[in-house]
This record gives sequence, structure tokens and C-alpha cells, in this order.
Amino acid sequence: MGFIGSGSIGRALARLTVGAGHQVVLSNSRGPETLVDTAAKLGPRASAATSEEAAAAGDIVVVTVPVSAFPHVPAAPLAGKTVIDTCNYGSERDGHIPELDSKSFTSSELLLRYVPDALLVKAFNNIFFEHLLSLARPAGAADRSYLPIAGDSAPAKAAVTAFIDSIGYSVVDAGTLADSWRQATGTPVWGTPYGPYSDEKGRPVGEDTIRAALATATR
Repeated sequence: MGFIGSGSIGRALARLTVGAGHQVVLSNSRGPETLVDTAAKLGPRASAATSEEAAAAGDIVVVTVPVSAFPHVPAAPLAGKTVIDTCNYGSERDGHIPELDSKSFTSSELLLRYVPDALLVKAFNNIFFEHLLSLARPAGAADRSYLPIAGDSAPAKAAVTAFIDSIGYSVVDAGTLADSWRQATGTPVWGTPYGPYSDEKGRPVGEDTIRAALATATR
């Protein structure tokens, strides 16, 4: 797994990924030397690299950066690869992007403009990083939680579903990238089902709850 961006969600996801037995290659905008300690804490399955190297190394690559950083995501090494987009748009951080403010298209569709040959799947953008860490459960657990994913490629969705299963979650297919607004910031499925931020442990969320939250979203 390659990681472009190593913020709160990126680090939490990397921890779960290593715990599931996968190799991770971390990167950020400041250079691999700033991630040496993070990689060391994750253990021998983790290493730090440039964004281009992380993109090239991953069978699946996670893009977890501010939307304003999309132009800097390396496109060439992501061609033909399954890419997980965890990103959420916020004008207070990213500046105003007219196409997103007008809701002409989703932030994932915007990312696809910069990495047009990637097989993009939206995932992990609707859950608080502490809940992501605490709610992981083994397959078959009665209190296993579900996460929505959206994408246009069936094989990429299948690959991401298998990965998510390996780190302790089940999946609800939320449709295409054009449908991914249903899991964006402020929608019913964003954050709330898993409990308040003040509760670090969160609460397990079943399939029906996620489907109902997606269905009640308005744009």
C-alpha cells in the first residue's frame, strides 16, 4: 500500500494496514525524512519515500491530502492503479473551488482530472480517524462496522472491498464517483453514525444504518 499524504486518516489507515500484514510506503509533501519516526513506530513493514516512489510502490495507493493539493499528486505512477481517495473539500482550508462550491461535480471527480488514468474509489472520508482505529473488527464479528465506497470501476471496487475487509470493516457500495457526494462532509453518513468525536471508541454501525444515511442525503 502506497500512501500519498500522512495526516490523521493516513496514519490511522497505515497502522491498520500494517496490522493486517500489508507493507506500507508512506509519503508527504515535506519529504521522507519527516516520516522516519512514523515509519519506525509502525515497524518493519513500513517505510518512507517520496510521493512518486510511494505511488509507484503500491498495488493500491491511498491519496489522503487536502483538495488544494490535488494538482501535486503524481499522475504517471498512478496510471492503471486502484487509488483510494479519502479526501474531503473544505473551502476554509482549500480555498474556494467554484466547481465544488456550485456542486457541479464531486471532489473525487476533480481528483480524477489530475490523475485521469487511475481507477479511483472514494473511501474512508466519512469516519473520524480515532473511530477508524477503534471500530475495526475481525470478519464475522457481530459488531463489525460498515463503510461506504464509491467508484466507477468494478474491479477497483472489488480490490478496495477486499482491502477494507482485511483491516476489519465491511462495505456498502454507494454508487459511482458522481454519487460520492452522498458521503461528503456534512451528509448524514459523515461522522455522525459512528458517534461523537468526544467518544474516542465510537460505536459500531451496521449495513442498514449506512444505507439509510446514504439514502437520506440531499445535495
